[in-house]
Amino acid sequence: MAIRENFSYTDMDLWLNEKRVTEIECLVPDLTGVARGKILPRGKFTQERGMRIPEAVLGMTVTGNYPTEDAGYDRAISSTDRDMILKADPTTITMVPWATDPTAQVIHDCYFADGRLVDFAPRSVLRRVLKLYADKGWKPVVAPELEFYLTAKNIDPDLPLKAPVGRSGRAETSRQVYSIDAVNEFDPLFEDIYDYCDLMGLDVDTLIHEIGAGQMEINFLHGEPLGLADKVFFFKRTLREAALKHDMYATFMAKPMAGEPGSAMHVHQSVVDASTGKNIFSSEDGSASPLFKHYIGGLQRYMPSAMAIVAPYVNSYRRIVRHTAAPINIQWGMDNRTVGFRVPESGVQDRRVENRIIGADANPYLALAVTLACGYLGMVDQLDPTPMTTDSAYDLKVELPQGLPEALQLLRGEDRLRSILGERFIDVYAAIKDLEHQEFMTVISPWEREHLLLHV
Repeated sequence: MAIRENFSYTDMDLWLNEKRVTEIECLVPDLTGVARGKILPRGKFTQERGMRIPEAVLGMTVTGNYPTEDAGYDRAISSTDRDMILKADPTTITMVPWATDPTAQVIHDCYFADGRLVDFAPRSVLRRVLKLYADKGWKPVVAPELEFYLTAKNIDPDLPLKAPVGRSGRAETSRQVYSIDAVNEFDPLFEDIYDYCDLMGLDVDTLIHEIGAGQMEINFLHGEPLGLADKVFFFKRTLREAALKHDMYATFMAKPMAGEPGSAMHVHQSVVDASTGKNIFSSEDGSASPLFKHYIGGLQRYMPSAMAIVAPYVNSYRRIVRHTAAPINIQWGMDNRTVGFRVPESGVQDRRVENRIIGADANPYLALAVTLACGYLGMVDQLDPTPMTTDSAYDLKVELPQGLPEALQLLRGEDRLRSILGERFIDVYAAIKDLEHQEFMTVISPWEREHLLLHV
């Protein structure tokens, strides 16, 4: 479900008039999930019906640098620094709740000059996967659960993060999982968040306190993948802005604090028949269908090769550690939170699988695209899953890549994912992540100074 279904440009203009909007934030999610774009006056936005930004804006690292001397990247992105044409998706138009003047924000799709979608743009990659489902007469349904940390302001990156001070005047120092009182410590912030989300139509559901100090989770109502990816993209911006208003930070880093659990984006996923609306994961007698098992088989077969997309940074792999509330392998099980792929207890129509491997730091468009791609391959290739795990999967061997270089090697070598997600996307994405890892390797960590400076 999109933010506003079936909205045309005419509908959007009427809506902007009704809200008396004076300027529009024209947004495009880049490969890191950062919002790029321009802010336009209302008149210019309506007159031009689009804008241009350099193609290379989508090919930057999280630090703003560009790969050089990478053959795949050079083939994919023009050396002449040509423009992309960005066109607004009217279904995503919504207000900017924290703006002083009436301001709207709208997500744009990226096009080449000849009218083709830019194939390595995150929304384009997800659209590509969704078309494969549509061609089979299937409609995937997803429901993300997004974990994040609230922290005290940290203006010196050399200092560790600390839990924020709540209304009691004290910061958390102990585990407060599912504590209502711990959430109430930050009532003014969450009241603003719910008001903002309501104004934006983000359809957030449950808010809970997670295991870590200052760690929370927000759940989204299930729906159509592109619309849900848009909502997660908007929510990340919204939460950061609301936190700043209350003199704290909100972070979606996978592992922001040593000694605390990491943050995930668990994604519940099912598939329905487009013509009947029935869940294809269930047979007529109510049992799990062969397609359900094949979907899990696809997740098991391809998710290790997709790890660089769902765990996109060096920091991401600090989360994938045994006995830290994160999966270390590709096992699956019924209502088992230690496995990579959990099957919740459910009815016939809502039978689903939860991918617990994805980090909160993943680009939501790419994360949904790749987990759906893995399941799709499992169904079309009729891949069978391993036997179900009934005990703790933490006691089993590690089956996921343990670092970004290993993950990138697997991604580049997986031809089936390359064919589904797109050659140019894989080339651009892998080149960017290679450069980010190279940049990380130039930094000396506190651990190295503490343990190596005087001892080796």
